Amino acid sequence: MCKSGKGPDADVFSPTPCALTAMNTPAPTRFAIDCRLAYELDAACDFIFMIHVADTPEQRLVEERLELTPNIASRLHFDVSGNRVMRLQAPAGALTLNYRASVDRVPMPADLAAQEMRVNDLPDDVLPHLLPTRYCESDLLSADAQALFGQLPPGHSRVQAVSDWIGKNIEYKIGSTVATTTARDVFMQRAGVCRDFAHLAITFCRALNIPARLVCGYSPFETPPPDFHAVFEAFIGGRWVMFDPTGLAPVASLIRVATGRDAKDVAFATIFGPARMTSMSPEIERIQAAAPAAATALA
Repeated sequence: MCKSGKGPDADVFSPTPCALTAMNTPAPTRFAIDCRLAYELDAACDFIFMIHVADTPEQRLVEERLELTPNIASRLHFDVSGNRVMRLQAPAGALTLNYRASVDRVPMPADLAAQEMRVNDLPDDVLPHLLPTRYCESDLLSADAQALFGQLPPGHSRVQAVSDWIGKNIEYKIGSTVATTTARDVFMQRAGVCRDFAHLAITFCRALNIPARLVCGYSPFETPPPDFHAVFEAFIGGRWVMFDPTGLAPVASLIRVATGRDAKDVAFATIFGPARMTSMSPEIERIQAAAPAAATALA
């Protein structure tokens, strides 16, 4: 991940471009983020937020600004997964956050011939994404995954088949699940929202020995109302490839915020204390095609 620009305590960040490579890449598209969150606190509370967009080879952070009311101190740091995490403590009363950013999204061409990798050949940092987690019980759904997808040719087409099956067999239904709903619950009740779709896909992939993880971010779609969006990535062809079982928006328009093993790693807000959310509006708007540039790569 590219880390540059002002220090993490600054509320304005203008990154220095990563090292450039000579490879060809599609022209990026610029997106504007305007995320507003409001809370009412009955007493002093501590918050952990993941609302800052990631700066990666696939999306270049142009600029960002954070406004807090009241004007309290906050601290930004990178967690063990490289996600940008903000911490703050707020007094009793009203708290509002307004995060704005401009991001150039560079779509990565799909490699339909991408192959699955043997477990022995996987990079060390990818191995944890094969294991069951709180929301993704790949051990409990292993037999179901093998029955549905075990006989399919391995590779990109099998991961796509997992994503397509979920899109066709799981109903997208707001209010059908709660914060503790797991992939097994969704498989049994056949309904959920975007994070549930992603959890089930991750679970099936892991049961097939395909590393998979959750991605949360901003995505432009007309319905349901504006919200953070969750998709999944599978490690095939030697890299992470993004899929969206909901089909609500093209994955090329998703602006990544956080990546993790499941939802507990990427919650946009974790609250310690008596606080109630009063409004949420994570808006994203496609602005224009950005000026062509050489591809960015990890420094």
